[in-house]
Amino acid sequence: MEGDGEPEESSWAHLPDVCLRHVFHWLDDRDRSQAALVCKKWSCAMYSGSLWRCRTITFYGQPSRARTLEFQSALWYTKKFGKYLKHLEIKLSNPYNTPFIKKFQVTMKGLLSHLGKINSQLVSLSIKYLELDCLIWKNVARAQFIKNLATFLKRMSKQLDYLNLKGARITLEEGCELLNSLSTLTNRSFISEINIEDFFSLHLSVYTSALFHQTMSKFHSLTILTFNYNCISDELLDILREHSYHSLCTLNIKCHIHDPHGQAVSGMSWANLAKKAPKLNVNFFFERVMKHDHLARILLVEIPVSSISLRSCYFSDPDWTMRPTLTNLLPAYWHGLQKLTLELNNDHELLDDELLQLILSCKRLLFLKVWAFLSVSFMERLLQNRAERKCILTTIKVRIYTAQDDSTEEERLLDDIYRKFKYLIDSELNYFVITYPMV
Repeated sequence: MEGDGEPEESSWAHLPDVCLRHVFHWLDDRDRSQAALVCKKWSCAMYSGSLWRCRTITFYGQPSRARTLEFQSALWYTKKFGKYLKHLEIKLSNPYNTPFIKKFQVTMKGLLSHLGKINSQLVSLSIKYLELDCLIWKNVARAQFIKNLATFLKRMSKQLDYLNLKGARITLEEGCELLNSLSTLTNRSFISEINIEDFFSLHLSVYTSALFHQTMSKFHSLTILTFNYNCISDELLDILREHSYHSLCTLNIKCHIHDPHGQAVSGMSWANLAKKAPKLNVNFFFERVMKHDHLARILLVEIPVSSISLRSCYFSDPDWTMRPTLTNLLPAYWHGLQKLTLELNNDHELLDDELLQLILSCKRLLFLKVWAFLSVSFMERLLQNRAERKCILTTIKVRIYTAQDDSTEEERLLDDIYRKFKYLIDSELNYFVITYPMV
């Protein structure tokens, strides 16, 4: 006001702390640091624990001065705000040589050591795609990293509830060492979710390992377990039934062509687990495992399957056909299947009728994603059945492969189909359909 000699105070000075913290939440580290210099109140806001509970730290592989500073800032953050962390994600992006890996290993040693001393509330840790079997991981750096991570997991074992080590690619002994770290203090672990997909090196028959079975027997409260089919055995299913039956809800199982998957697993073992764990849903993800006899050995009728994904990854093999799988195997899950993903290079067989019949038989199917050689008329038939309430799909994502260079006519027909069912698509469906030339 005029004449009082005092500068007018900004309305920002009276912003409630909860609103100020919300504003700070959307700022990156640099902007938060700059904002903290404005006044004492803003500086205090920067040190609010709620701003630092979740953190993603990315180490980029491309060499540059800016990338070098990332190692320093990771340690600075941990020392400054690590005590507030509840959810930590570490990303290693495109490591390019051994010196970079060594620097990453040394930085992680300091980060994990300091965090282990000051943090008492971390519940979630994710370090994906380490690929420790790559040549740039020399033996010394690799062994030291695993040792440091094992020590950290031991310290956090009482509080950690979620661990994601997808893509670590380590030996059976090293993998069991890390998992055993979660139960070192009491010989039991009550962690609820573990992701060990592609955790072990390629080609390992983990299902034969007594060490792996002994390790898994220490987990007593698993809710969600994500892993590879080369870990599955009657012994493992019995272990889950005995120790985690009261909590187990989801098994996510990946089966890759390069993972051993020829083991004999009893349908009785699956039935016993499903009976003891009535909330259990099993989701299968197959990559290039497409032959009927391979799938029939795995997809037993006793399994409470909720989701199936079959991906040929653009590979075409004249020795396999999809028709027996669509007509004989998958209909066994008509009562429970909710999500179906098919990515097929089926240029040698048309599957319109078989696929439509499967969809109509699955009474709980909500999600459909298909990349395959289909006729455009398949979409009209599918939408007509959906309009007549003969299926309950809510998501339809289809890529219609065609061997033609020019797909103009197919696109025109799809447009006509969309206009015909526009009322249904706009009001009830998550819908995406295109043609895709495969030449």
